[in-house]
Amino acid sequence: MATAKRRNRAAFASGKPWDGRFREKTNRLVEGFTVSVAVDRRLYAHDIQGSIAHCKTLGKARVLSPGETRTIVRGLESVKTELDRERFRFAPHDEDIHMAIERRLTELIGPLGGKLHTGRSRNDQVALDLRLYLRDQLNRLVEQLTEFQRVLVAKAKANRTIAMPGYTHLQRAQPVLFAHHLLAYVEMLERDKGRVRDARTRLNVMPLGSGALAGTNYPVDRRYTAGLLDFPAVTANSVDAVSDRDFTIEVASALSIAMMHLSRLSEELIVWSSQEFQFVDLPDAFCTGSSMMPQKKNPDVPELVRGKTGRVYGHLVNLLTTLKALPLSYNRDLQEDKPALFDALDTLAASLQVMTELMRRLKVNREALKRALQGGCLLATELADYLVARGVPFRESHGITGRIVRAALDRGHDLTDFSLKELRTFSERIEKGVFARLTVSAAIDRKRQIGGTARGRVEQRIKELERLLS
Repeated sequence: MATAKRRNRAAFASGKPWDGRFREKTNRLVEGFTVSVAVDRRLYAHDIQGSIAHCKTLGKARVLSPGETRTIVRGLESVKTELDRERFRFAPHDEDIHMAIERRLTELIGPLGGKLHTGRSRNDQVALDLRLYLRDQLNRLVEQLTEFQRVLVAKAKANRTIAMPGYTHLQRAQPVLFAHHLLAYVEMLERDKGRVRDARTRLNVMPLGSGALAGTNYPVDRRYTAGLLDFPAVTANSVDAVSDRDFTIEVASALSIAMMHLSRLSEELIVWSSQEFQFVDLPDAFCTGSSMMPQKKNPDVPELVRGKTGRVYGHLVNLLTTLKALPLSYNRDLQEDKPALFDALDTLAASLQVMTELMRRLKVNREALKRALQGGCLLATELADYLVARGVPFRESHGITGRIVRAALDRGHDLTDFSLKELRTFSERIEKGVFARLTVSAAIDRKRQIGGTARGRVEQRIKELERLLS
């Protein structure tokens, strides 16, 4: 038995599965240029999962006997155990994870291992593995996004009474609650989850049974295979199934948008933690210092997230470019989908993990936010709306308020520094009750419509989000 296994191992190692067609061995340069096992080895569990399903389907079709089916399945399970425990020894000629697994299976169970690939091409095998892998990865990604949302909601709840300047064009605009500002990112992340789930729904279609491009000559029950692998549907066109990777582009797009949202938050944390703003204090454990300047505390984590966003964008463009003008059906160009896709997934996962912990430990500087609300005529819109309530058309009230703002800036005042008499020189519609409107609390609490920054609305939304994310 041992001698037979050695002969079989030598036979498998002696060449490529397609050697019968060629007069020359593959050039060593080509070997190194085309190998992908270092990248696609992460697919091993999904490759074995798909192979077991394919083996059982061949058994159902009576292409394999019940005994052969059991032997192959046991052999595949043994290979997976070796890979799980990091005892699997890759051979120098292992081109990819798929051939490495088949090689080891054949070493373990003999020539019977060669029957596993009956009715299957690496084209539909790889398409299957990638879909199985992405299903699991996207499930984990949704969990990560949800945990990040929970942390943001908790941070908003802990600081729900704090007001801050809201900004447009990075200029102070109107007062809002700090919690309201933070919850904006929670809404963005919820849409990110929706995009991830949508992408998962569209890729969750079973391609195995498509063969190299035309289908298979064996009576395999594709719906049976799909059931074993928990796919709700099978692909309807074999050429499309093996040649397209639009699902990877859709995933990369969703990843890019999520990274963009992390990058926007990172930019604000960088600005807010500067000495000029001092709105927040980043945890020391998530910052670095300077090799030269002893006083420095650098926001390296959000800076890196901001920088890595461009990297993920690049992977999206990479995938789009790889598929651009690619003729049907399969082409080896598609081997390049995995480095881009895997790195994009890894980058977003790592960014979410570190940003979740950073935000969990973020400290909010209430005094700095309070100081930022002073001056700058932040309540000008409240004065304009007050005049509208007194019967002044908005365009006219806007002009009146603009002149008051100009006068305040010229004198180094804020709106509330004017006396009633001085305000009435701009409009006789202004009366004593105006000063009750010109407070940060009043400005915030008047925004009571759905989606507004009023305290009651924000607290209500926090409760809704806590229920949603629980």
